[in-house]
Formats: sequence, C-alpha cells, structure tokens
Amino acid sequence: MSEATINKARLWQSLEEMAQVGPGVAGGNCRLALTDEDKAGRDLFVSWAEEAGCTVTVDEMGNIFARRAGRDDLAPPVMAGSHLDTQPTGGRYDGVFGVLAALEVVRSLNDQGVETERPFEVVVWTNEEGSRFQPAMMGSGVFAGILEREAILNGTDEAGLRVEDELKRIGYKGELPAEPRPIHAYVEAHIEQGPVLEAEGKEIGIVSGIQGIKWFKGKVNGFNAHAGTTPMEVRRDALVAAARMVDAVDRTTRAFRPDAVSTVGMFSVGPGSINVINEQASFSLDLRCPEDEALLELEGKVRAACGEIAGDMGVQLELEEIWHSPATAFDTMVVEAVADGAKALGLSARRIVSGAGHDAKYMADICPTGMIFVPCLDGISHNEAERIEPEQSEAGANVMLHAVMKLAGTGSKA
Repeated sequence: MSEATINKARLWQSLEEMAQVGPGVAGGNCRLALTDEDKAGRDLFVSWAEEAGCTVTVDEMGNIFARRAGRDDLAPPVMAGSHLDTQPTGGRYDGVFGVLAALEVVRSLNDQGVETERPFEVVVWTNEEGSRFQPAMMGSGVFAGILEREAILNGTDEAGLRVEDELKRIGYKGELPAEPRPIHAYVEAHIEQGPVLEAEGKEIGIVSGIQGIKWFKGKVNGFNAHAGTTPMEVRRDALVAAARMVDAVDRTTRAFRPDAVSTVGMFSVGPGSINVINEQASFSLDLRCPEDEALLELEGKVRAACGEIAGDMGVQLELEEIWHSPATAFDTMVVEAVADGAKALGLSARRIVSGAGHDAKYMADICPTGMIFVPCLDGISHNEAERIEPEQSEAGANVMLHAVMKLAGTGSKA
C-alpha cells in the first residue's frame, strides 16, 4: 500500500481549473452557495467525476455524490469530500482541496487498477460556508439529520430568495432523500486555516476533533435624539454602547484562556444620520473554545460584561443564540488511518484540534469520521491571499489515498 501515490500534476491542474470558475478580484474566488458560479463549479466537478467512471447522484439538498463501485457494492461506502462554495472574497483551496483530493483518489485508484472492497464516494456538500444562507454546513447538517429539512429549504438570503427555489434554479434540487444512511467512514481533507502546522514545520495535521462554536445576533436599543441639543450625560446612544460591548467581548476573551477566540464580523446602526444619536445597533458574535464547558463559561462572561455596559448606558441588549456546534471528538479508527498514512509516506505530522467548523462535524454524528490538514501560507484563509503549494496538496491527497485504501479495504487489482 505504501507504493500507491496520487498524480500531483493532475491534482494541481484540477485546482487551477476550478479556480477559474467564479474568480475573485485579487486571485481568489467568489462562488457563493447556489449562485450561477456555484452551479458552474458543480457542473465542472460532475463532468470530471463522470469521466473518472463514477456514478453521480444528487439529493434534495443539492449534495452531490460521485460513487466508485467496490467489490462488495452493497457494503456501506467510505466517503470523502468537502465543499465548493466560497466566501465573498474567498481563497482557492478552502473546501475545494478536499473535494478535488478525493476525486484524485478515484483517478489514482483507476490508474493503478486497484479495486476496493467497499465502494468509495466523493461528496460535495451544499453551503458549507454559511455566507449567503445561514446556518453554515447546511447540506451536511440536513443529511446527518441534525438540521430540519423544511426549515433549511425555506431559508432565505438577504434578497429574500429561498434555498429550495435557488436549488431548482441551478438544477441541483435532486430527488435522493437527504437523510442518514449507512457509511463505513468519512474522511475530509482541508487546509488548516491557521498557522500551527507551518510554524512547527509539519507537513500533515492529524485532526482529532473540532472545537465548539456558538453564533449570536446582538441588538442594542437606545433612543433617537438630536446630536446638538442632547447633553452627553442623558444620551442613550446605541452605537456607543455597542462599540463598548465589542471591545468588552475582545478583552473578556483575551483574559479567559489562550485557545478561546471571539469575532464580531458584522455591525450596523440606525438611523444612520450625521446629526442624530443612533437608537439601534446590531452586531454578530462568534465564540469558539475547544471544550463545551469552557465555551459556556466564556458565553456567561461575555453576557455579563455586555449586560453591565447596557445597564450603565441606559440601553437594552438582546443577545440571541442563532447556532451552536458542540465540540466534537473524531473516531479513533479514522484518526489512526490518517496517522498511519502519514507515517507510511514519511511525512512529518502532529495531532491537532480544528478551530474552524467543517462538514466533518455533522458527519461525526452518524459515522466514524476524521480529517487531514495541510499547512497554508501564514495560516491565511477566508481571504483571497489564501495559498498552498503543489507539494502540500500532494502530501494531503496521498495521506487521503492511503487512509481510504485502509478503510475501504484492498487486496487485488481490477
């Protein structure tokens, strides 16, 4: 098994070709979920999968499954993949690398005439990013039975367009039910999206789990008043209060523990006139921590700090939780398959917990799951400057090939 390798040049060429679909303005990509650009990326993937001899099916959430038959084609398959949708100013590799690394596994197994005992499926999940439609990890969440199908299909973007209508518009509202089914194991390759592997000079991250994540919508209600005639001591300025809360969130997180993080990614105020004290301010809040207990403790500290500011400034605060992804530990069988692959290839590796959410999070609820990380330049992601090198893509895909062969079983050539 140690002699099996992927085709580095072919994998890199596929990554380059996919990057031409929905190009950004600074070398990255903009393929928001269920847009025409997303459709074009999906169509390209499907054409490649069919050329590789896969049977392609699509479920009602638009998740795409490209199946390579196994010797026992009725056995639960090994599955690998990720997503093709991006952030508005996304990079070329976030999600895409995992999809095309899995496709390269199919191509390489074909090249080397290897027949696996179990079927192998490459999956493209719908709307992992959660940028155009919320929540994130939408397709895998419904597939795993965690997110409610009808609520997700009826969700809308900022223009009021429904998920289900957009799936139909781009031709990816399939008939296959989006629901759990027997899967032997799931493997997802991904860029790290952080600086740890690069800083330590490691070629592979053996991902042992995903940290807990909570998203909130914050809304501060103050009082409209004239900017020139209202004394400072009687103002109920929602903008000033919200700005102090954002600072308090940052200070609270920094003081909590070094592996906790918080982000305010969106902020808006109203009425938004130069000579009117704002009566309303809204902001998003993203809190993350490796353990659920610590995440809950951090949330309590943040709520207390923001509540104190609201009381001091005479405004009202609403902090609504809109999404919670609990911390997840991956399955030992899959984690060790990844570790064995890295060892067989002589690649330097370390165990790591993912700071980002991934479709693997939901898959871990229904089947043994693990992930493979490769380092990215300066740890940059969700940015058009996101970068990996051909050698890094080769290393990650080779580890996936070895893990898939171990999990799916081999023993003869077709």
